[in-house]
Amino acid sequence: MLAAPSASLRSVRNIRVPGPRGEYVPDRRDPYWTRLLPLLTALACVTRAPSFRWPLWNPDEGYLAVQARLLADGGTLYETVVDRKPPLVPWLYAGAFALFGDDSLLPLKALAVAAQLLTAVLLVSIARRRWGDRAGRTAGVLYLLISIGLNPEDAQAATFEIFMLPCTAAAMWCADRRRWGAAGAAVACAFLAKQTGGAVLLPVAWLLWRAGAPRADVLRLAAGLCAPVAAAALLTTPAGFLFWTVTGSGAYASFTGSELHVLVRGLGNAAILAAACAGIVPPVVRVLRIARTGATDLWLWLASAVAAVLLGFHFFGHYYLQLMPPLALLGAAALQILPRERTLRAIVASGCGCAVFLAWGLLAPRPELAHATRLAETVRARSGPHDRVLFWGMHPEAYWLADRAPASRYLTAGLLTNYSGGRNGPQVGEKYGVAGSWPVFREELRRHPPKVVVDDSRGGAFAPERMPTLRRALEAGYEPLMRVGGAVVYVRAGG
Repeated sequence: MLAAPSASLRSVRNIRVPGPRGEYVPDRRDPYWTRLLPLLTALACVTRAPSFRWPLWNPDEGYLAVQARLLADGGTLYETVVDRKPPLVPWLYAGAFALFGDDSLLPLKALAVAAQLLTAVLLVSIARRRWGDRAGRTAGVLYLLISIGLNPEDAQAATFEIFMLPCTAAAMWCADRRRWGAAGAAVACAFLAKQTGGAVLLPVAWLLWRAGAPRADVLRLAAGLCAPVAAAALLTTPAGFLFWTVTGSGAYASFTGSELHVLVRGLGNAAILAAACAGIVPPVVRVLRIARTGATDLWLWLASAVAAVLLGFHFFGHYYLQLMPPLALLGAAALQILPRERTLRAIVASGCGCAVFLAWGLLAPRPELAHATRLAETVRARSGPHDRVLFWGMHPEAYWLADRAPASRYLTAGLLTNYSGGRNGPQVGEKYGVAGSWPVFREELRRHPPKVVVDDSRGGAFAPERMPTLRRALEAGYEPLMRVGGAVVYVRAGG
């Protein structure tokens, strides 16, 4: 009779052997994903639950919704429909509206859940390949727990950064497997979701260099990167694509104007994110500064994401979402070295933080949304379905809520005045708007005079009395009708 295997022999059998490149090779018979995917899916749904509480969360969602409606009505991106962003997310909104109707953002919110789940799955796969099963689970769970660790207006909105994140994670996943053409395409998709997504090219290029890839692989990466970007430029207008996504935002990216306000915002959002990552930061600081874990590319990913947050000098909270995938992977890299109880502590701390942000998202009031809704109801009552209207302010969602077409391609006063994010300094005014915008704006008002104009500046630096062109237009053809929450509603004289 054969003796039963000893405990030491059984433990040796459970050791996972590194593959030829040092990564762990998973056992194909192990039901790893069938056990983990339901957990990740549930976490993704729970953490994104507050996003379904309100019709929309911030002006970016409103801007995208209005853009999608205009595109459906025959508008052309970067000509009759403009924004400083690449076309991928506006096209995504337009496609969702074509399939499900344009009265609700629920399909986009569901897609945002899927985007976060896909990001988590890719991070699991990267971590598992490098450090084993436990590290994979840790990376996915930690990512979803910290993924809402910002002001809910930033973390719960279905906007550019949310759809950029799975592209950046896919770029790293492909580069880790030396699939250079696919990695370049993923970088391109990240850039086409938002320009700063292209920052992931830095760690991808480092992985290419470390692999000692031949010239053919460099060409594959370049082709994968350039082909989607060139296609997007040709599908829109090459000159317009270049201007609105790259060259036309010099004044917007300036640090001049309200420097203290912007600095306080940046530090505040950094503090919020640090609180959300309280379970991750201590092990990262303790372990990764003294241990070799093969995480150089992850540090480069984090550094490139930090540079992307700094770019533009606005420090909006949603910019910080780009930091979360590399932070989750760095946390998994550190915790796989430490005893298991440290992993449990990190997950508990992250879970407690997640619960706080969930409560914030579910319970916090939305006064600006209520204000935009009141304005939209007023305009809808004072105009017909086919009338054009103008909301002079920073809430483009009012057009979508009112179901009225904008009188101008410039959906916010920010594009015409350089007012953005509380910038009240000297660089706000007609001469600081997007180059060439005011002649176009004057022609739009002449050809399609709005039935109703809402001055929602509320005493801000972009008030009509400080904008001679708009002031003259209001004086010549409009009469003030009423005030709604500090906004002044004008109607066309004689109309």
